[in-house]
Amino acid sequence: MQTELALQAQLGRLEAELRRVVRSSSDAVRMALVAVLAEGHLLIEDVPGVGKTTLAQAVAHGLEGRFQRIQFTSDLLPSDVIGVSIYNQTQERFEFNPGPIFTNVLLADEINRTTPRTQSALLEAMNERQVTVDNRTYPLPQPFWVIATQNPAEHHGTYPLPESQLDRFLLRIQMGYPGREDERAILRGEAGNALLARTEPVLGLTEVMELQQAVRDVRVSEEIVDYELALVGATRQHSGLELGVSPRGMLMLHRAAQAWATLEGRAYCVPYDVKRLLQPVCAHRVVVRAKVGERRGEQASAILAEIAASVPTPEGR
Repeated sequence: MQTELALQAQLGRLEAELRRVVRSSSDAVRMALVAVLAEGHLLIEDVPGVGKTTLAQAVAHGLEGRFQRIQFTSDLLPSDVIGVSIYNQTQERFEFNPGPIFTNVLLADEINRTTPRTQSALLEAMNERQVTVDNRTYPLPQPFWVIATQNPAEHHGTYPLPESQLDRFLLRIQMGYPGREDERAILRGEAGNALLARTEPVLGLTEVMELQQAVRDVRVSEEIVDYELALVGATRQHSGLELGVSPRGMLMLHRAAQAWATLEGRAYCVPYDVKRLLQPVCAHRVVVRAKVGERRGEQASAILAEIAASVPTPEGR
């Protein structure tokens, strides 16, 4: 077992390596690592061509372990994801052939281009880390993450994820367009896919699980817990929301804040950790009273920003 300082140094190396490959104007790399450390799944939503798949592949390359990619299409079947039982004539019995979901890191590329039936094949795996086929349950390798990408729902040929599926994702983030110098680096082959093939694993799976334990041990004061409760309570009382953040969403916010603190090199949370994670953790978990001509996602983010600004921030640690 490595010392905590050694693990923290490796985590910093991993983040620096990912930032070399993925050039983004947002905190996409940091958010991806929050999902890894908090044992959650990540949904990357943005227009085509801004690096969603590159980010997912870079995270997978930076972690030791098995990696599988599924390109979701309209004709993909649940058995194409979780596997299928095939009759073995020699042994006169059915044998289960595992699908690509039996991996450590699963890239579900363009997840909203497949039917709801196939999308639902991921539900048990994402929540329970197992799959059930023909009344038999098969555990998935540990650790297990789903990194999904999707294009905005208004694009043709897409099936928006239902609330029950969205709730399985710890974070939903956007990439945004890179800055001018970042795009210059991409053009010169100093970022993006040009570097992706040369990315080496920085953290082994055992080390990742040690860091996940360190995240669970991050101290959260009662003042911070009260702050989390106040934020979540405000979502349930806001007139612009039909449904606020659930207890599970509150727990995810708590764990994500602990992961953010770990990435900052702290063994304790501060109010900013919670405030910074409120929108990416909770925007896809609330139901907005949508106005005509406005997108629910944008409204949810605006309402959560309003709540974050209105709820008093505790002082000190």
